[in-house]
Amino acid sequence: MNLKKRILLGAGCFSLLLISWLIAINAKSDIEKQRILMEQASALIDDGIYVHAIPLLEEAAGYNTAYTTTVEAELKKTYLALVDTRGYRRKYTNLLDAQMRRADAHPNVFMEAANYYISRSKIVEALEIIKDGIEKTGSEQLIALYEQNRYAFEMNRTVYDFAAAIYDKTAQVQQGGLQGLANSDGNLMIPCEYDKISTFSDDRAVVKKGNEIYAVNKDNNRVARLHAAADDFGNLAQDRIPLLIGGSWRRSTGEFVSGAASFEQIGMYSEGYAAAKSNGKWGVIDKELNWIIPAEFDEIKQDELGRCYAQSAAFARKNNKVYLIVGGLQVGDPYENARPFSDEGYAAVMKNGKWGFIDINGTVTIDFKFDDALSFGQHLAAVKLGELWGYISIYGDIAIEPDFAEAKSFSNGSAPVLTERGWQFITLLEYKRGASL
Repeated sequence: MNLKKRILLGAGCFSLLLISWLIAINAKSDIEKQRILMEQASALIDDGIYVHAIPLLEEAAGYNTAYTTTVEAELKKTYLALVDTRGYRRKYTNLLDAQMRRADAHPNVFMEAANYYISRSKIVEALEIIKDGIEKTGSEQLIALYEQNRYAFEMNRTVYDFAAAIYDKTAQVQQGGLQGLANSDGNLMIPCEYDKISTFSDDRAVVKKGNEIYAVNKDNNRVARLHAAADDFGNLAQDRIPLLIGGSWRRSTGEFVSGAASFEQIGMYSEGYAAAKSNGKWGVIDKELNWIIPAEFDEIKQDELGRCYAQSAAFARKNNKVYLIVGGLQVGDPYENARPFSDEGYAAVMKNGKWGFIDINGTVTIDFKFDDALSFGQHLAAVKLGELWGYISIYGDIAIEPDFAEAKSFSNGSAPVLTERGWQFITLLEYKRGASL
């Protein structure tokens, strides 16, 4: 064999060896590659050199193996070690986002992400993550975490001398002896410049200033005027407002068109019905003035605004006993006292000097253990324990600690509470993003 052939044969063998070596190198499994990269990164992490360890871990996380989750867990730890350095917080949250988007995302990923945002006082973001995790995984741990944090709130700084319950996203408020309207989170909408103001409904509220009674819109512009002489008025709802004219109460529209029928007293309409008193007895009327509960009771229980009827139910008192009336029929045993139902949830009732809660079937849903209580609104009920008021959930658990001298029901995610400074509004953080309770 001549020299040329030997050289060619040697080159060929070398090429074969090189190709075999390259194939062998590239034939390493993805897991083996991850292991090597992890070992290299681990040595750097031990020395605190995180910035050089991260690229190795990111490369390792790029392989899709059963070991990738372990790699990502180490990568997240390393990101957190540099979380206060620009860019690494975003890397950490981006990786969490990617893990949560996966079809087989584990509940622990959602727990980790939620707890991270909670630790940074970003409760709204945490709640959104928890709800997404509950929807995807049904995790009981996530449900428990949601219940622990869903009632976080912030308090509006504006202070009022008085604030009524919220109705239709507004509340009657008072400052310096004059009344106005605040929106549901406590910001003043109509200035406190009136001797009296009604609830806000159908883009108007009825006001009294001096000897005049008229209606204003949300911009505080006059939209209607009462020409008849009236001594007082009630709250406006469903285009109906009670007017005290000539010693008796008449029902009027928001445009001050009054009917001929008169009553000794009349409440605020809710769900098309209102409490009314005639010939010394109370009942409930509809918009056509039909008695759906006959006027034969000593009292129809009304809330602060004058509402008595919700969920086809009302409470009526006769001979110091309060009866639940549903669809015109008495349900269950009588109570010592009661608060009207709201449009959802349970009603507060009193037995043996303590307050508990029932549904419209008269079934006790939360035991009688409170010193005072209001019916549920938006899955929360104001309750009094000792001298202070707080809120419970529909499970009967304390949702907002008793810390207020008085408290009103939740509506539109907010509630007026009496603090040491005066009446202020609390708003659930979750609700500020438009979520429902």
